[in-house]
Amino acid sequence: MTAPRPADQRDRGSATLFALAVIGLLALVGGALGVVAAMVHAHRVAQSAADLAALAGAQALVRGADPCSAAATIATANGATLDTCATTAADVTVQVSVRGPHWLAQRHDLSAQARAGPA
Repeated sequence: MTAPRPADQRDRGSATLFALAVIGLLALVGGALGVVAAMVHAHRVAQSAADLAALAGAQALVRGADPCSAAATIATANGATLDTCATTAADVTVQVSVRGPHWLAQRHDLSAQARAGPA
């Protein structure tokens, strides 16, 4: 018959498994936070592109040029795609989209809308 082990030898290796579990959890949380940060950044890029495209469209409208063409040029220059462009008598409303982060085979494209016209 074997003699029982002393209490300090029965738990050998459990700290290693616990440390690996904690490291795995931290890696998962870090990855998720990275995706959230990338989505926030993409949303900011989309909103900036929409604001600038609407301003460019309003300026072109005042000058008698094609506002949607000007808005599309500015949206593209800022990394976005112009989805819709509508004009009224004095306002230009645009909607743009940008490609968001890709994680776990999921695509998160973001869009933003802006309106500009005379004050």
